[in-house]
Amino acid sequence: MFDESKEIIIQGTTEAGKPFRPSDWAKRLCGMMSVFGAEKKVSYSPFLKPITSDGVRCVVVDKGLETSDPVAFGFLMNFANDNELKLRPGRKQNRPSDITADPAYAPIQAQ
Repeated sequence: MFDESKEIIIQGTTEAGKPFRPSDWAKRLCGMMSVFGAEKKVSYSPFLKPITSDGVRCVVVDKGLETSDPVAFGFLMNFANDNELKLRPGRKQNRPSDITADPAYAPIQAQ
């Protein structure tokens, strides 16, 4: 899916053209993979970013998540599919704020 892009954008608009509710869905979805940092502040995963594009709330999914945590990536794609949200390709190059993967974001291994 979107082979040329390093990202997939989940748009807050349904295939029927209606806005997805609740309005803070993007922050909630990204919050599922956030951690509390040393400063006792919530930090989003480097693989997910809530953004607003042309007035539409979206979630940027770094395709590296598919390799790093296939279960989380599958959950996000299923979430978009189940809620009939539009998908589009993201950037072909890294975003300026990209950071290398932090071990704090490593997926939890099943025992």
